[in-house]
Amino acid sequence: MNRDQIEGKWTEIKGKLRESYGDLTDDDLEAAKGDREQMEGVLQQKLGKSKAEVRETVDKVLKSI
Repeated sequence: MNRDQIEGKWTEIKGKLRESYGDLTDDDLEAAKGDREQMEGVLQQKLGKSKAEVRETVDKVLKSI
């Protein structure tokens, strides 16, 4: 999924991430504003997971949309 697609479906993506990770706040997700790399960085910091684990999680969320 490219940046334009992510931005277009951002509300849906945020919802899926919040379902999976209740610790995430709107502010956490808004910090990324549709940018995959920033989104992965926010998740990595917030969840304490490795870059590979976060990338896998993001891939799963994006494929489910």
